[in-house]
Order: sequence, then structure tokens, then C-alpha cells
Amino acid sequence: MGLSFLVNDERELSNIAIKILSYSKSNIFVFYGDMGIGKTTFIKYLCSSLNVIDIVSSPTFSIVNEYKTTEDSSVFHFDFYRTLNKDEVFDIGYEEYIFSSSFCFIEWPEKAHGLLPSSFVKVDMFLENSLRRITVENIN
Repeated sequence: MGLSFLVNDERELSNIAIKILSYSKSNIFVFYGDMGIGKTTFIKYLCSSLNVIDIVSSPTFSIVNEYKTTEDSSVFHFDFYRTLNKDEVFDIGYEEYIFSSSFCFIEWPEKAHGLLPSSFVKVDMFLENSLRRITVENIN
């Protein structure tokens, strides 16, 4: 059984991010949800909880962004929406990032089907009665 949150206001995302990070059993997070549901916005709050000092933005065109934390560690943020095939995912050095000890946040993981490690945190985001629902599950 995972976690589930009904989000009334964006300001709630900070506390939700802290709860999810303490619940997680992996440093790999995959985000499922329709375009515009708030995946990147939520990742900004997760990064803030991890003390990221860089500006967090969607890596839609670059595919991956690297952010530094106050401890000088890295957080990687992927957006596979524009990728056309698995070769393109490998070309960016995906394996090097994903098998590091760094946190990795992956939007549109369905585009990298079959490339995910066996253990990750699955985050589903969807609308429920005009509010956003976030469900979280550790996958092993």
C-alpha cells in the first residue's frame, strides 16, 4: 500500500514532497500523468526539499537537466516526452545517471519502457473532482 494525497493548493506540495522523500525506498522517481497535470511543478518542490540551489525547469528539449544541491551533490531531471526511441535515451548517457547514487526524477517514463531499474518510486498524478490526486508507491 502506498501513499495518496489530494492537493487543494500548490502550497501543500512542500509538505507532500517531504513525506514522499521520507517514504521512498529508491532514489529513482517516475512520474505518470497527463500533460499539464503539474509533474514539473511537483519536481520543483521535491528538489527544494533536497536543497537544490539551481533553478528547476522542464528538460523537454534537453531531455535531462542536472541540478546541484547545497551539499554539491547532483539531482537529475529527465523528460522523455520528445524522445522517439530507446536509442535516443541511451545516447544521453541514461544508464550513467540512473545507476548513480543521485536522485533521478523521470517524466514520461512510458517512453523509456523496459529501461527502468527494477526498484523505483512510482508517482501517479491525475485529476479527481477538479483537484489533483498524487499517489505514490515503492516498486521493487
